[in-house]
Amino acid sequence: MVTDIPAARPATKPVNPRFSSGPCAKPPTWTPEALASAPLGRSHRAGIGKERLKRAIDLTAEMLGVPEGYRVGIVPASDTGAVEMAMWSLLGARPATMLAWESFGAGWVTDVVKQLKLDAQVTTAEYGRIVDLAAVDWDTDVVFTWNGTTSGVRVPNGDAIPADRAGLTICDATSAAFAQDLPWDKLDVVTFSWQKVMGGEAAHGMIVLSPRAVERLESYTPAWPLPKIFRLTKGGKLIDGIFRGETINTPSMLCVEDYLFALDWGQSIGGLPALIARADANARAIWDFCDARDWIANLAEDPATRSNTSVCLRFTDPRIADGAAFAKAVAKRLEAEGIALDVGAYRDAPPGLRIWCGATVETADIEAMLPWLDWAFHAEIAAQAAAA
Repeated sequence: MVTDIPAARPATKPVNPRFSSGPCAKPPTWTPEALASAPLGRSHRAGIGKERLKRAIDLTAEMLGVPEGYRVGIVPASDTGAVEMAMWSLLGARPATMLAWESFGAGWVTDVVKQLKLDAQVTTAEYGRIVDLAAVDWDTDVVFTWNGTTSGVRVPNGDAIPADRAGLTICDATSAAFAQDLPWDKLDVVTFSWQKVMGGEAAHGMIVLSPRAVERLESYTPAWPLPKIFRLTKGGKLIDGIFRGETINTPSMLCVEDYLFALDWGQSIGGLPALIARADANARAIWDFCDARDWIANLAEDPATRSNTSVCLRFTDPRIADGAAFAKAVAKRLEAEGIALDVGAYRDAPPGLRIWCGATVETADIEAMLPWLDWAFHAEIAAQAAAA
């Protein structure tokens, strides 16, 4: 056990201490002036508004490699709105399976079981683990998160999902899209928001529908009434305008411009492969840091399921009497020094830290932050010993 306390604080600080898991850091080249061309005070239904919205859709599809025939749309209420839209519009046609390994997945379970009142099969795993995907009945409609934002675990690949499945796969990919390689042929509905990997502003969601999902929408009417913002069809046909930039409600054109800036930045550095590589490098720096110390560990138990975006950590030193209080104190020290902002674990997660490593974060900032984490841990151990 390492017990020596560094005599002085590290000399170098991160240039950008923003490691929040949402809203996330802006792209490194972002400035407020980047939004000067936003068509403010104009209708989103005007030609320029529809053009900007359509461009956001087209660039999203291009960067993510969305297959031909899939439909990409901008919808209200961030990723939450997109997931709810998918569940309320599509579920109920056949048996459903709900998979949950973190708080947001658990929230989708609650909505399906208690609000839609479906007799769904519910399979859960503790924080730091995922369920046995090979044991899932993929002939049911399956709802799951690809990357557990609050637990730091992710689905390693789509191998367990059969190509000839009878059910639909509804995937909340908000902290995975643009940082992980999604197997589009295995996913029928994919949702995400602008505020995660691309560092966009909040309140706008994206939904991607496979041809199978569109077929379900046009052939099935749910037993429950659908609020206007959840409606994807009219008269038994897909509302095509949603996927051309004719949004259901009024979007913020300032946020649209901000998202377009992020997409252009992503393209300029090399597109999806470069974005994934940046997230991988950020996460690897933290994994290597943990591997070299015996007082901190990745919450994800299996290295194959470790998230490269929302990296969740737990303190393992036996001298820690109160894990929650200790983790909060370490996070508070890092914030007070201007080193790392908003890195406390999610409120429903085990005590620890959560450090966002998405593509808009610079690896140099992660590397500058880690010696301070070392310092903060030892300083808090010393303070705990002095108070005993």
